[in-house]
Amino acid sequence: MTTLPPPPDDDAPSLPGVRPSIHDLLDVEIVEYGPERTVLRLPVDWRVHQPAGLLHGGVSALLAESAASLGASLAAGPDRNVVGVELNCSHLRSVREGHLTAVATPIRVGRTLQVWHIALTDDDGRTICDARCSVAVLGEPGGATGDVRPHAGNQGPPEG
Repeated sequence: MTTLPPPPDDDAPSLPGVRPSIHDLLDVEIVEYGPERTVLRLPVDWRVHQPAGLLHGGVSALLAESAASLGASLAAGPDRNVVGVELNCSHLRSVREGHLTAVATPIRVGRTLQVWHIALTDDDGRTICDARCSVAVLGEPGGATGDVRPHAGNQGPPEG
């Protein structure tokens, strides 16, 4: 059994207020970040391989949602939280080594929902995965307050 290293110091993440996470374990690098474009990169090595020695598709999904969530958080503003609600990934090419780079750009930035496109490429610029991520924006202003009622057609099964 492999023993994992302890979590990095609280000062280790690249962004203030971000806790240590899987991004630290996988050496995810924040290349660029902003509300209109976010770029993340990670090394492709044995840690992210599936049993056949290829990049695991779940890692592409992780990097895609991470890039979209970071950009969405910046677009939503400091008093709002964001959470991913849908992720679609088309795995188009395999990769064994090098780096995987995710470039996330917004398709739609609304008050309560954002949709982001994420292009994931290898070191030669070839598309490895193409993804779309929908992100819910929570909190004020205009965000969900907890007083959400189901649509009349979605009341569930009748009682009795």
